[in-house]
Amino acid sequence: GENISNSTQERQSPESNSRPPKSGLHIVTWNVATADPLDDMSSLLRLDSPEDADLYVIGLQEVYSGPLRFMSDVVLDDPWSSVLMTALAPRQYVKVSSIRMQGLLLLLFSKLEHLPFIRDIQTTYTRTGIFGYWGNKGGVSIRLSLYGHMLCFLNCHLVAHMKHANERVVEFEHILNSQNFNCEKAGKILDHRLVFWFGDLNFRIQDHGLHFVRTCISNQNYSLLWNKDQLIMMKEKEKLLQEFEEGPLDFQPTYKFDVNTDTYDSSLHVLPGPAWSYDHIESRLQPKAPHADEQDKHGDGPDAHNVKPPEEAEEYPLEIRQDLYTSNMDYSTSDHKPVTGIFTLKLKKMYATPLVHLQAEGEWSADIDAMLLYSPLQPFPSSTWDWIGLYKVGFTSVSDYITYTWVKDDEVFIDEDVYVSKEEIPVRGGECLLGYYCHTLQCIIGISEPFRVSAVRPTCLLCHSFMRFYFLENILSCLGYTVFQHLMSQGTYLA
Repeated sequence: GENISNSTQERQSPESNSRPPKSGLHIVTWNVATADPLDDMSSLLRLDSPEDADLYVIGLQEVYSGPLRFMSDVVLDDPWSSVLMTALAPRQYVKVSSIRMQGLLLLLFSKLEHLPFIRDIQTTYTRTGIFGYWGNKGGVSIRLSLYGHMLCFLNCHLVAHMKHANERVVEFEHILNSQNFNCEKAGKILDHRLVFWFGDLNFRIQDHGLHFVRTCISNQNYSLLWNKDQLIMMKEKEKLLQEFEEGPLDFQPTYKFDVNTDTYDSSLHVLPGPAWSYDHIESRLQPKAPHADEQDKHGDGPDAHNVKPPEEAEEYPLEIRQDLYTSNMDYSTSDHKPVTGIFTLKLKKMYATPLVHLQAEGEWSADIDAMLLYSPLQPFPSSTWDWIGLYKVGFTSVSDYITYTWVKDDEVFIDEDVYVSKEEIPVRGGECLLGYYCHTLQCIIGISEPFRVSAVRPTCLLCHSFMRFYFLENILSCLGYTVFQHLMSQGTYLA
């Protein structure tokens, strides 16, 4: 991994990018308690915001995973992915990657303009339920290179109940230790320049009675609750957790509510203790080199202090600023409220040139065969499994292509013309673009400018329709005859 990020041919000089550009990152974590999504996701995604996010990362827990639904979700997009793609695609966002482990779902969306610069995408998961054999608890992650900077997003659902705070930390350490990536410079989660850890971490607010918590919430004295949040308390003694930062919890606890209300669980008064908790979004920017005594104190665990600062950190800095941290009370289909974190990433791009240039040549319509040209702009690990897809403008995901064609050779060095059969071109035309998918890097590494595919002329459209009808009629006739013969051979008679 990271073969491309470190290419000296592609890197920009320090002078060429003296002012690091900003990228907006919108993270949502939500335990949806098996509820189906609402049609309107605009509030969750803050689509009325004056500034568009560059990346959306959505981490869900307890997505419904009954046997029939889960099997259909394997073949088709799950309802949550579909609703989110439908909301974001018209705004030129594309689903870049996703990973599902039973009820845990992690989705990554990007603005189309960034798509060729999000590379080396990998996903993995860790089960922690029932001694590691069941995926109702655990963590799923997506790692990637964004303009050469290595990022990792980890969505977790940890063990529940007040008394299991230490077990939650153990589970987190196990997830960090067990997840591996095929990447030379970032084989583990903590090797990445920037890590976001979020989810239903199940750390409770402890040592406060029901009346005290309700009074704090009513008076918005949230700081009195932070001090007894188990995650914040565990940070005082766990060096690993101290590497992670979180904005102030300046909002009310996000669990536990009566479903379809904004009222806290009316059964809390009969429980041994209140089940208040926050859903969290934590971030970790790779630290500077430690002192030797700090390393000795921590031992051999998944220690952030054992990670050396990356060689390019000084030349290509990466900074993070949290702009918003809040819950969203507009949604009540779950006993949790969603939590949103909006961040600004200031990063100096290690590259700003796509690996491949794509261009549609001449006229495109279903009347004639078409041609496209692709040109490698930088060396990259090409493969016989690489392909070029034809997409409608506003496509939802990498797999949402109209058609595709395989790249000819496993070594792409020169410009290549590729013919596309007229039978594969949409009859009704429209605005389209081309995307080159690199199998090795698991991403699109080049996109063309949008171009117009002409609609088929009415006479030709009639011919297309007739030929397709004739073809279908012949298939059905043959099929019908075959079925008739079979029934006759079995002694079955049709009245």
